[in-house]
Amino acid sequence: MSAPVHVRVSEDRLSLDQLSRTVGSPAAGAIVIFCGITREVPRLDYEAYREMAEEKMRLILSECLKRHGLAAAAAEHRVGEVGLGEPSVIVAVSAAHRPEAFAGAREAIDRIKAEAPIWKREIDADGGERWAGGELPA
Repeated sequence: MSAPVHVRVSEDRLSLDQLSRTVGSPAAGAIVIFCGITREVPRLDYEAYREMAEEKMRLILSECLKRHGLAAAAAEHRVGEVGLGEPSVIVAVSAAHRPEAFAGAREAIDRIKAEAPIWKREIDADGGERWAGGELPA
C-alpha cells in the first residue's frame, strides 16, 4: 500500500480487486468495498469536473480516515459511458475492525454521491435521456 488515500476519476473500467489491494495492509483486519453498478437503463453517461471531483473525493476520504480510524481509503468513479451491469463507482476502505470499516465506507460513498461534482445522465433503450437528480444522504 503506497498511500492511505487514493482517488481516480477516469473513463477506464474499474477493478474491485485492484481497489481491494490498494487499501489492504497487515494492520487491516477488515476491508469493506462498495460497488455502485448501473441498473434498469441500458447505459449511463457520467460527466465530471475531473480535477475538482478528485480533490473533493480526496478531502472526503481523508476526513473519513480520521473520523473512523481507517487504515486506508480509496475511491474511483467512471466518467463517460457505463453500460448496464458495469461498475460506475467503487469505494474501498480498510480498518483494524469491521465497525470502523463499515462506518467509513458508508460515509465515504454517501458524501461522494452528494458532494463530488459528478453528474449522471440516464440513456433509455429508445435513446431518450434524462439527468438523474441528486439526493442528500440521511
